[in-house]
Amino acid sequence: MNTSTFDARAYLPTVPDQPGVYRMLGAADELLYVGKAKNLRRRVSSYFQRTQNSPRITLMLAQVERIETTVTRSESEALILENNLIKEFRPRYNILFRDDKSYPYIRISKHEFPRIGAYRGAVGRDARYFGPFPNVWAMREAIQLIQKVFLLRTCEDTVFANRSRPCLLHEVRRCSGPCVGLIDAGAYAEDLRLATLFLSGKHGEVVDRLSEQMQQAADHLAFERAAQIRDQIRALQKVLHKQFADSARDEDLDLVAAVEKQGVVCVNLAMVRGGRHLGDRAHFPAAGGGDAQETLAAYITQHYLEHTPPARVVLNQELTDEDLLPLQSVASGQARNERERIWIALAEKNAEIALDARAGSAQRGSARQEALKSALALEEVPRRMECFDLSHTMGEATVASCVVWENGAMKKSEYRRFNVTGIEPGDDYAGMRQVLQRRYEKVAAGEGVRPDLVLIDGGKGQLGVAVEVMGELGLDIPLVGVAKGEERIPGKEELILPGRDAALVLGGASPALQLIQEIRDEAHRFAIAGHRAKRAKTRVASALEDIPGIGPVRRRKLLSHFGGIQGVRAATTEDLCRVGGISQKLAEQIRRQLN
Repeated sequence: MNTSTFDARAYLPTVPDQPGVYRMLGAADELLYVGKAKNLRRRVSSYFQRTQNSPRITLMLAQVERIETTVTRSESEALILENNLIKEFRPRYNILFRDDKSYPYIRISKHEFPRIGAYRGAVGRDARYFGPFPNVWAMREAIQLIQKVFLLRTCEDTVFANRSRPCLLHEVRRCSGPCVGLIDAGAYAEDLRLATLFLSGKHGEVVDRLSEQMQQAADHLAFERAAQIRDQIRALQKVLHKQFADSARDEDLDLVAAVEKQGVVCVNLAMVRGGRHLGDRAHFPAAGGGDAQETLAAYITQHYLEHTPPARVVLNQELTDEDLLPLQSVASGQARNERERIWIALAEKNAEIALDARAGSAQRGSARQEALKSALALEEVPRRMECFDLSHTMGEATVASCVVWENGAMKKSEYRRFNVTGIEPGDDYAGMRQVLQRRYEKVAAGEGVRPDLVLIDGGKGQLGVAVEVMGELGLDIPLVGVAKGEERIPGKEELILPGRDAALVLGGASPALQLIQEIRDEAHRFAIAGHRAKRAKTRVASALEDIPGIGPVRRRKLLSHFGGIQGVRAATTEDLCRVGGISQKLAEQIRRQLN
């Protein structure tokens, strides 16, 4: 039942019959929903004329107090404005997908001898980008093939600019050695041209060109060169032939399938480039919900406004022309031949597998949460848990980690590291006190998210510190210390509970302990990674500063010349001597100190 005070009958005649964007707002002026329309009046009116809206839309309409519209010059402008508003405000009743700029790309720089490498993020004009790839494995396979067949460099610019002899990649025939002049710019440019053709999906043209080069080399009796090109062709054909997706044409297309199961929708994106099936990637709405068709339409808008579509996009649902607006420049629609029907059926199958895996994970997570509630005698099932761990080497470079587990999964966006300072080296109790105070002062002030359970990687001492800190802050949050136990064997961990003398040993088969182990191990990994990075930075900087004869001026020259400490470490003695003020003896001393 509609419980809002919005008078649709009085409002609808005032809505313009032009393209634009409409915004539905609640009683507190919160944005409930954003939509686009070719005709605003017709689209907005449809919400109040339908006899059967979806449960999500029915619930939204019950909260609408006001509707605002913005007229645009075209439907395309409305599409862009709608997407910008959705990304900025993330309205509660829009079907939202996590920002997928994290797709991997291959980036080729614009140097005289361009570098090929992996890339994530927004693409720019500073280089050439190929992708996106559905997953990192497909991208890495392509880079490895480019290295093997076309011998393009992958080294950082600072390393490339300061080499005096070929690196190991040249020795194993994965790079042509442009850093030391083993290939001229013209020949490298031809290799680059063939590599870009391959990445563009023009595999047949690449093989034909290589075949011509092989024949020319044989005609000129350059049999070693001909054999090298033959090996390149075989490497390419091996990759092309192992594809299970049989396509006789070098075509580019995306296959997008939305499947609903038990009220949950998965959108699976599979990519075919140059006739090669690169793999797929499953997506789930981050918020909101709808049927498969509605969810697919939302995905099409959000994905293809960020990523350029290929020549054809095959869908498993029939969408309206308005929904297909982001694909107006390419061919799109349902499968048109047997090959596309096989591919889209495979995309649907993979979506179903992802749904089953998600459901199974949710069931296992729920069972482990219930087991943990029972084992620790908690009043409620813990839906958000935080775990703390300290890492240092003999008190050096102490770093603490805080990892977050929420609603069945690790929530990496909320992980935090703390640099621990101002304590006696190796004083884990003081370090834990400092970190817990810094984390939960905000919670006590009502600013941070309050967890349902806090895990401390340590025994009675660390747990005692946590109890004291929570008491000082006036917080009543359940605490558990996770100790390795006397045998220090996984599965024999001891759980230390406040006010309880005997430790709780659940055993390795306990779902509750398995959940705790997962979270504890992640906190341990995250702390160690932070500690190692801090220690390496401190030690290398200290080593450079402590070398006799390396003062502030020479240190700045070295770092500037080689682009940072990693470049200095990678430099040879001859490279170091090229820096003003660095003698042969001093260069050798730098090499010994840093390596």
